[in-house]
This record gives sequence, structure tokens and C-alpha cells, in this order.
Amino acid sequence: MRRNLIYAFLSVLAVSAAAAEKAELVLARKIWDSAPHNAFTDLIRYEGKWLCAFREGKAHVSDDGTIRITSSRDGTDWDSWDEIKMGGVDLRDPKICITPGGELMLTTAGADRKAERQNPVPHQSYSWLRGKNNEWRGPFEIGDPNMWLWRVTWHKGTAYSIGYDTAGEKFVRLYRSSNGRQFDVLVPRLLGEGSPNESGLVFQSDDTAICLLRRDGEQSSGMVGRSRPPYTDWSWKDLGVKIGGPQLIELPGGRLIAGVRLYDGKVRTAIVQIDAEAGKLTEMLALPSGGDTSYPGLVWHEGILWVSYYSSHEGKTAIYLAKVKL
Repeated sequence: MRRNLIYAFLSVLAVSAAAAEKAELVLARKIWDSAPHNAFTDLIRYEGKWLCAFREGKAHVSDDGTIRITSSRDGTDWDSWDEIKMGGVDLRDPKICITPGGELMLTTAGADRKAERQNPVPHQSYSWLRGKNNEWRGPFEIGDPNMWLWRVTWHKGTAYSIGYDTAGEKFVRLYRSSNGRQFDVLVPRLLGEGSPNESGLVFQSDDTAICLLRRDGEQSSGMVGRSRPPYTDWSWKDLGVKIGGPQLIELPGGRLIAGVRLYDGKVRTAIVQIDAEAGKLTEMLALPSGGDTSYPGLVWHEGILWVSYYSSHEGKTAIYLAKVKL
């Protein structure tokens, strides 16, 4: 009896592990390519419609970066919804979220290319807020100069953001805010080994914070960190895999799913599963992608994972939308 129970338990574990690694691509289509270079996406469901934010510019790095926000009711037909510009500043990596008060919040970083005689180029992170009057308030300077606040995640009325240093020290810092307009330092030096930078951050139902972090130094493998309130002490595990442009979400039931760029062999944007306790990344699905690619936005909607991302695998760097069944 005991042996049979052990075999049954191991069989369940094997089936669960196999199921965790399965994903099916339902759809992938190009949704925007109006600019010479279209990249760095985020995706959100807002007031019954889809919003996809991304950067438009002449090139991957150029002095004319603006933020385009497109909208769609069905995910098929997309129209320009708004555009954010800042004269003389290259706006990059837009992220969109909804505040506890129901406002739309946009964050982005600006690179002052006019100051290229300086080394490094000065950076400042900004936020905008848009309420029921459909007008943006901002920009608000958030965080410290030359700290690139990557993405904002709200949890129990507080906004959290991990910023990375662009001035040469190469570390990440944890910020928090009560209003989305002013961010204060919570952890001055969250991690400093391996040139950490871009991140994805989620808060689980038991208030545990999980961070998926990119690194680009001599230690270039991604990291996954865990922390409990008040989020001042973190434990980190090395994933052993180089990643780029991470976005992390938690599915109903607790699974941690991420969209990342993978570099082993063929460069691609992929959907992966993260085991934060074991420090393990498992690839589930490679999206149609290649070349200049990554920076996905993820939304779980009616049992389907919706993914925005950009890629140059068809020649021109363009914005794509994928639907994935897990």
C-alpha cells in the first residue's frame, strides 16, 4: 500500500511538472509598424478595451523617442489612442497600470540626448496620471536623477518600483509611493552584483513580493528575489539563464509566468514559468520573434494569456500581439 501511494504521488508530480511546461500559441499577429522603429511594449485592459503602449523612433536609440498608446476593442483592429512627447528628450520603455483610484498611470524614462557630450547621458523617470476627464496630469519627476524606474506595481494602496542606476555604479534601488507622483526610497541598494537593471515585480496573495531581475555584467544570469513585508529584506537565487526585458505575472492558482528575451542559441521572446523557491526558469513557448525583440506586456484575460511584444524577425521592428493558452 505504501509503495503504491508513493508511486501515485510521484506520478502526480510528474504530470504536474509536464503540464506546467505546456503552452499553445493561439494567435500571433503584427498590430503596428508605423514608425521606422517600434519597440518596448506594455499591455493593459482598461475600461473594456485594450491599451498597448510602446516607443516610436528612428532607431533603437535615437533622439526622437515618443510614446504611442494604441487601443482596441477586440485585439484585432488597433487605432492610435494617444501620444506623449517631450521636446528634446528620448522617451523610452513606457509602462501602464491602473491606480487604486481607477486612474490610468503611465511611467517612462527620458534620456536627454542633447547632453551626449556628458558621459553618461542624463536620465530622469517620469509619471503621468489620467482620470475621468481624459486629460493627463504630469509629467512628474519620480525617483532620483539617473535612476531608471522600470515598472510600477500597486499593492494594497502603495506603488512599488525598482529603479536601476544609469550613472555608472550599476545597482538597483526599491522605491515606493502613495500617489504615483512622488517616489521615496525604501531600499537604497537592493542588489549590486552583476549590473542588475530591468525587472518584473508581483505581490502574491500572502503579500510575498517576487522580483524577476535582469543582469548584464560578468554575472549575466537573471535573478529571482523574494521578500515579506515591509520588503526591506530580500533573498535572491540565480536562475542560471540570461534574460532580457522581463515582465512577471501571477496566474490564478499561484503560478508565476514571465515574458522574457532568451539568448541561448536563437535570440527570441519567450513565455516561461518561474519557480521562485527553487530558483528555476522553464521555457514554455517561443513566440514568433528574433533579432531586435523582447519587452513584453502580459495580461491574463478569460483564461488566455495576452502578450504584446516587439520583434524584427520579419524585417522591420514592429509591435506584435500574441494569445497563449496555458
